[in-house]
Amino acid sequence: MLETGSVTGRSAPLDDIAARAADGMLGPNPFVGLRLDDVLDAFDTLARASLRQPQRLFAFHAALAKELAGILSGRSERAPLAGDRRFQDAEWRDNPRFRMLLQAYLAWAAQLDGYVGQLGLSRPATERARFAVNLVSDAFAPTNSLWTNPAAMRRFSESGGASLVAGCRNLLQDLIGNGGMPAQVDKSAFRVGKNLGLTPGAVVLRNDVLELIQYAPASDRVHARPLLIIPPQINKFYIFDLAPGRSLIEYLTKSGFQVFVASWRNPSAAERDWSMDTYVAALIEAIDAIRDITGSADVNLAGACSGAMTLAALLGHLAAKGDARVHSATMMVVLLDSSEESQLGLFVTPETIAAAKHASAAAGLLSGKTMGRMFAWMRPNDLVWSYWVNNYLLGKDPPAFDILYWNNDTTRLPARFHGQLLDLFSESLLRRPGTFEVLGTPIDLAKVTCDKYVVAGASDHITPWQGGWRAARLFGGNAEFVLSGSGHIQSIVNPPGNAKARYFINPESAADPKQWLAAATGKPGSWWEHWQAWLTARSGEVVPAPASLGSSRHPPLAPSPGTYVLAP
Repeated sequence: MLETGSVTGRSAPLDDIAARAADGMLGPNPFVGLRLDDVLDAFDTLARASLRQPQRLFAFHAALAKELAGILSGRSERAPLAGDRRFQDAEWRDNPRFRMLLQAYLAWAAQLDGYVGQLGLSRPATERARFAVNLVSDAFAPTNSLWTNPAAMRRFSESGGASLVAGCRNLLQDLIGNGGMPAQVDKSAFRVGKNLGLTPGAVVLRNDVLELIQYAPASDRVHARPLLIIPPQINKFYIFDLAPGRSLIEYLTKSGFQVFVASWRNPSAAERDWSMDTYVAALIEAIDAIRDITGSADVNLAGACSGAMTLAALLGHLAAKGDARVHSATMMVVLLDSSEESQLGLFVTPETIAAAKHASAAAGLLSGKTMGRMFAWMRPNDLVWSYWVNNYLLGKDPPAFDILYWNNDTTRLPARFHGQLLDLFSESLLRRPGTFEVLGTPIDLAKVTCDKYVVAGASDHITPWQGGWRAARLFGGNAEFVLSGSGHIQSIVNPPGNAKARYFINPESAADPKQWLAAATGKPGSWWEHWQAWLTARSGEVVPAPASLGSSRHPPLAPSPGTYVLAP
């Protein structure tokens, strides 16, 4: 759990909400999302199966009635799961009325979930139906109502009703300005270039697709081989440069690395035909600029999420051409196909893929805000209902948390590129040599022989760590896999100093992810420190730091964080 990154004066409950959201957010995964039609289809499948098996429905009601009788008589031992933070208020345990209400709700939700599993549906249909049913049971949790939430009732009484007035005001603001969704973050607390994205640097290249930012050295001597960071295209790059003390870029410059980052331009419908070729060609231009600026013959690369998919495509293209301008590559929370079960792939079917392609093609782009709203309903307790309670029932302002601000500061994807990502993911094209081309060259990841470092998150529900482990094995050469003990975004934002941080390593070969984990060694601390040592060994000799940024051919154009990141 992240314990820093807040604005001072925030209460512990808001810290908890923010940390839950950071672990639960889906972050930069521009794939299919969740459609209402898919949920309704799941309910339809459930209804048809119930009609075919009325005895199951009768047994469900009988079992629930029996358990409710035990609750009313005070004989029930049912309690929330250890990780369920909705019912932390002491009233749920100490007040008999609230305790019975809680137990009745838990019994109903558990019986409903179990009922779905007894209908004999296929595994994918069962999981989709269970997801749809859980949407309903989560929505009807007693914590989501003012009159059945003890904390909300207490605050209403203590404030003389002012909390309800504040909650109604927050609700009205969200209806007008946030598409009816509860606001996740106090956006007024942050501004890129003021308290986010502060590491000193300059834009040294600008083309139609990206700005290349070079960061000022933080030491007198630096490693000769530079590092280029490739962020996901549907989010802005400053996930790598959050507040000081939580910035990976700051950490790297202080560790003596020459750091560059690609800041993607936010496309409009006019750029609907941008494709993987467009992004890879822009990165190649950036790499050549870096080589000119630093005098290094080659570079190290690091990418995350869809940026790591782009990195894989770039590496495959260079390998096909026999081009050795990349010395090593790091990939963070990457999923190159849909072979691993995940929430991301729960509703991936040929129909949903076609619908997603059609929607982005019609608009010319995929809106990050639209995708964010759809994704929120895949983790509703973390990304919807916790804010419903905080903002409306308790009448509090949403938390001021840098990761949540970044997650809400979305960008857009060109329609053609979005369609390619869907194909890469759903058809596992990068696992099948020669089935995907970049700039006219067929991609075979087995030909990529530079050293790789792949990091995944143990509690990542979106890009399961097993998929990251398998992705590392698609490449030729050496690949080191490291498992962070965090979720999707917190596996990237993992600064040293967190006493709870932990990661796992296992240099030995393994037949499958389960075997790898069984033999892995747990290490306290942040994987950043482990990666620093790995990267140091691949960053060349130590030389005097450059006296200025850029070069005669690539002079500074603007101070960091640049201009593209500020565009709406």
